[in-house]
Amino acid sequence: MKDIEEIIKATNEENESKIDWTKAWSKKYPVLGTYQNKVDIDKYSKKIRELLDDLKEEYNYNDLDAMLVLKDILAHEYRKK
Repeated sequence: MKDIEEIIKATNEENESKIDWTKAWSKKYPVLGTYQNKVDIDKYSKKIRELLDDLKEEYNYNDLDAMLVLKDILAHEYRKK
């Protein structure tokens, strides 16, 4: 676990921007490589954008912080189920 934490600390935005995260994670979770052709992405994007905008406005978060908070809430809700 310590190795993973060190890698995360050492990673910068320039390196991250070069990674196709969907492709990388789809090796472990194949649905990430196929959902684009099945899911009404615009429908969910609109709802997600509203949640992100609400977080930014209500808590004065920037784009990244709003996304991280929303992602964390989603993960917690998933684990509750």
